Amino acid sequence: MQFDQKRRAFISLLGGAAVAWPLAARAQQGERVRRVGVLMGRAAGDPEGQKQAAALQRGLEELHWSPPRIAIEFRWFAGDAARAQAQAKEIVELGVDIIVANGTPALVAARQAAETIPIVFVAVADPVAQGLVRSLAQPGGIITGFGVEEPSMGAKWMEVLKEIAPRVASITVMFNPDTAPFARMFLPSMEGVRSADPFELFEAPVASESDVERAITAAAARPAAGLIVLPDNFLNSRRELIVAATAKQRLPTIYSVSEFIRSGGLIAYGIERTDLFRRSASYVDRILTGAKPADLPVQQPIKFELAINLKTAKTLGLDVPPTLLARAEEVIE
Repeated sequence: MQFDQKRRAFISLLGGAAVAWPLAARAQQGERVRRVGVLMGRAAGDPEGQKQAAALQRGLEELHWSPPRIAIEFRWFAGDAARAQAQAKEIVELGVDIIVANGTPALVAARQAAETIPIVFVAVADPVAQGLVRSLAQPGGIITGFGVEEPSMGAKWMEVLKEIAPRVASITVMFNPDTAPFARMFLPSMEGVRSADPFELFEAPVASESDVERAITAAAARPAAGLIVLPDNFLNSRRELIVAATAKQRLPTIYSVSEFIRSGGLIAYGIERTDLFRRSASYVDRILTGAKPADLPVQQPIKFELAINLKTAKTLGLDVPPTLLARAEEVIE
């Protein structure tokens, strides 16, 4: 008798579970699909951009945001500020729940289009100095995210360039004012390096590929020339053009992202941006589950990388100091 009662109870439990499982499945299936719009600063076919997009997706998957629970709409503006504005309006019209904005042009465009839609930015230089958030600790409003270079990085690029090419004395700084409106904030710290090692500093604002080629040719024509390519989605999207032009002019050049080195550039020092995309998934998750952007402090970079192309250094007749080589995370021979 006792056995039959236990048997009936066990069968009843199984029957209840059989009902509960489909109900749970139906509840999950009935959950509203969350939509994320992503404005990427690179061109759609850019390998580095694809790696960054994959890092964001992987980070979201690790936090259990994968289809059909989430739909991600990528748009690629290739360093074109006007295109970023059009794409921001487009993804807002799709009814996204949150926007991920890569770079300053994307963030400015998203802020203009979003109204009340939360925004997580990725790789924006000093957002406080640019007036994009109130403070790092309390960004306020609908915007938060992950910053990159601070103004003091200008001095670091100058020092590293002088370390690998100690004879440079006429240094040109290249940037696109439309896609890198923050660029001039690096200049004061560059100027500060002069007291220890005098040099001339020239600005080269560019707005087109022909401008880029002319700026590189003009920079190389100066005595003991060197070039700094500032962080800029427009310039990053024209990596092959810039590397080819600097090689043709035999112009020692430092970059802010390491992908230039893998394309044949001389040296790069900067923030590991793919890591920022992976980390940004945590803020997307927190906002989708109820957090307010205003309560999420802006995060600063934690991974920096130095990359050197020894083949290019040899072509330019430069001897890489062992101390510099020892600090490099990536060396191409």
